[in-house]
Amino acid sequence: MSLSKTVKRELYEKLVLADRIDRMIYGRMMQGKLIGFYHPGEGGIAPGVAIGHHLTKDDIYTPHHRAHGIPGMLGKNVPVERYLAEHTGKETGCCKGRSSFHWSFPEYGIYMASGYIGFQFAPTVGWGWAAKRKGKGQIVWCSAGDGGYNQGRAHEAMLMAMNWKLPVVFCCENNGMAIHATVASMHPTEHISSLAKGYGMPAVIVDGQDVFAVAEVAKKAIRHVRAGKGPIFVETKTLRFREHDIGTPDLAGHMPRSEEELADLRRRDPVLVATERVLADGVLTQTQIDTIGEQADVRVAEIEQFADESTIARPSEQELMEAVYAP
Repeated sequence: MSLSKTVKRELYEKLVLADRIDRMIYGRMMQGKLIGFYHPGEGGIAPGVAIGHHLTKDDIYTPHHRAHGIPGMLGKNVPVERYLAEHTGKETGCCKGRSSFHWSFPEYGIYMASGYIGFQFAPTVGWGWAAKRKGKGQIVWCSAGDGGYNQGRAHEAMLMAMNWKLPVVFCCENNGMAIHATVASMHPTEHISSLAKGYGMPAVIVDGQDVFAVAEVAKKAIRHVRAGKGPIFVETKTLRFREHDIGTPDLAGHMPRSEEELADLRRRDPVLVATERVLADGVLTQTQIDTIGEQADVRVAEIEQFADESTIARPSEQELMEAVYAP
């Protein structure tokens, strides 16, 4: 199943924009212009872009927390300026500036984010059950990191989803790091997707640095579950170039990751990988690539302007109490 030149161009444009937005948000956080935390996505943005691109607006999606889900949001055509406004404490934010950096775009099938690892597995089963009951071809894509698949909820969700043949894709965006813990120290096998075998669930592994490879696998996985064949597991082998979140030491175990190690990882930057591919395959010329970069910079400036010029959120005491206490 090959991707058309049009799809490849769209994926490349979204990948470049995701990279520019991630760098912009990192910079704003360092400048003290954002509320809450930021978990940089640099190095691991390709899977989200590829996955979101193949989901419909009605499909339910829990993005990976790297880059706060923005790569997947761009793939799904979510207006990310509303997310930056949320992160800036503005009324125009996706949650009216009340949530800090936790996103919610229910009109796009993105319902929640949470501060604890593995939160998405229990609701994924519920959403999958509802989607199957409705019988309208809706699917659920559940992304989590390698650390998330250490949670008991992940195993319960896979067991129930497989028993009930729910239209769910379980995806592990495996960057080999869960805050400071390496995947080798947490898992007895090389591939997290081996967990799926215990439930009789089909699984596939893909190079998470290659946005086009992930897109092809995502397309097949979505077709599988949409056809009523039950869950499938996708593992994207991706990378994390920066610290877990801004301000946290970049450690592997108790030791800092070396500059040499990080420089080696950066050789497989997803934008570099994609640029080499589109040039080699004749999808884009260098002039077109330069134009795409310029257009991404313009879009980033628009996103920032929207957030900066929006009204600061000032909820009333009554509104705040209504969100805390049950009637």
